[in-house]
Amino acid sequence: MSEVTFNASKPLDFIAVGRLCIDLNANEINRPMEETVTFTKYVGGSPANICIGMSRLGLATGFVGKVADDQMGRFITKYLEDNGIETKGVTTDRTGAVTGLAFTEIKSPTDCSILMYRDNAADLLLETGEVNEELISSAKMVLISGTALAASPSREAVFLALDYAKRHGAVIAFDLDYRPYTWKSPQETATYYNLAAEKCDIILGTREEFDMMEQFGGNPERDDNITAAKWFDYQARIVIIKHGKEGSIAYTRDGASHTAQSFPAKVIKTFGAGDSYAAGFLYGLMQGWSIQRSMEFGSAAASIVISSHSCSDAMPTSDDVHEYIERCKRGEITANS
Repeated sequence: MSEVTFNASKPLDFIAVGRLCIDLNANEINRPMEETVTFTKYVGGSPANICIGMSRLGLATGFVGKVADDQMGRFITKYLEDNGIETKGVTTDRTGAVTGLAFTEIKSPTDCSILMYRDNAADLLLETGEVNEELISSAKMVLISGTALAASPSREAVFLALDYAKRHGAVIAFDLDYRPYTWKSPQETATYYNLAAEKCDIILGTREEFDMMEQFGGNPERDDNITAAKWFDYQARIVIIKHGKEGSIAYTRDGASHTAQSFPAKVIKTFGAGDSYAAGFLYGLMQGWSIQRSMEFGSAAASIVISSHSCSDAMPTSDDVHEYIERCKRGEITANS
């Protein structure tokens, strides 16, 4: 069984807090952005993608965030509603802020990049008074995302959401989601990431993201065991450190580490893998599955999404993931040659 327990009396399974933006994914793939002419619009932002993923997997979900008072903001809100996500925690900015845009470049299945437009982004203007305590109190799990810590007033709103989640007995997950261009300095980033991580039960991030958090010293060897052990002195129950193609390692408070098999994919692009992995893994924990089984489910969900042009639109159902795993076992799906 998993290392965390959920309050079964809560009506909502999952709430995400943070960034809501637009992904504009290149239609002309296998070429640089300079040669790309058309893009397809999707809802984006890591917490949004994870929440959409959880909803597609059949969980009752909600979102706490802020959108611009424009066509893009209305597109995002309607998309969440159409996917069965409770949006009473999503407020609309009235100051003239805009929706963040992420243009994606798909040079090859392994060479992808993102060009972000985040000046005066509405999602970073979420205020403490707009954090809905009643909504958070109704959730079994609350997920925060690191980008929402990058500026005030969103930063304070996230810490208030953490306080509400703790007060009402939710399991708290932290998707590190480090975007350096959103922050003023690496030192500022590390300070607020560490303060938030102290309050969380589940922490998910890449080795590079944990390196950023450890820049003040304490782990010059970049040792995963040392990284995970630090957080078990606080509230953490599970720490997942992702190593790209080499896979992920989940550490638990009892000193154990867990790995799981990865699955082949006909890769179109690399972004979206972390969000779909998080949704699949957290879904598995909420089903009471083992750490390893949850990791495998997350890995299969990630393989499905990187085989698609989109992130949010490609988030699979539970049946989709189980079918994908079975097809891989039968050898019907192989990796890019």
